[in-house]
Amino acid sequence: MVATASVSSPTSIFRTSSSLKFPSNPFLLRMRFSPKSPSFPRFLRIYALSSNDIKVGTTLEVDGAPWRVLEFLHVKPGKGAAFVRTKMRNYITGNTVDKTFRAGSTIDETDVLKETKQFTYKDGSQFVFMDLNTYEETRLNDADVGDKTKWLKEGMDCNLLFWNGKVIDFELPITVQLTVVDVDPGLKGDTTSGGSKPATLDTGAVVNVPLFINIGDQILVDSRTGQYMSRA
Repeated sequence: MVATASVSSPTSIFRTSSSLKFPSNPFLLRMRFSPKSPSFPRFLRIYALSSNDIKVGTTLEVDGAPWRVLEFLHVKPGKGAAFVRTKMRNYITGNTVDKTFRAGSTIDETDVLKETKQFTYKDGSQFVFMDLNTYEETRLNDADVGDKTKWLKEGMDCNLLFWNGKVIDFELPITVQLTVVDVDPGLKGDTTSGGSKPATLDTGAVVNVPLFINIGDQILVDSRTGQYMSRA
């Protein structure tokens, strides 16, 4: 829900309300409502975002869909107007596109809410996440989880992203702790060799690990790259 308003002196209009705080950005007004009220979203934003404020991670609404900025570059050509070149990913379809915005142009920053929920169990083809405060469950299908399932374990806290009341994505912890269930025997005392070998983890993922790693070892893996980090 997006609304626009012209406010010449916000502090005078809302002087009696102690629950409203005004950010330093003059284009953004965030208003919090009680989550128990079904009539309002948790946040209502009244804003205008300049293309000059685009950065990695900014969420934009383009053609009625939510997009996340993956890369950006401010360009000032010798001739012609300056512009911002971006690479963005569509939260709904997963498609990645290159898009250019004129410098200083006004664009919509979409309201994507992030909530922490714990992955509790898998029910058939559905992954069940629970809010540990309200015990409310959110279910995602195999297609929603995708390749992230190879790093996902029961009891893991994840961030679910909501847009218009629907889950559009979820984020794993950057560092995940997993158990080695199958690997060639380690070389005793070999802790400095630069060699590696494939290891199967308890989630089914396969990663390259140092030669000294054995079955039963707990290791830390970067969920973004799938690379071994260290022993847990």
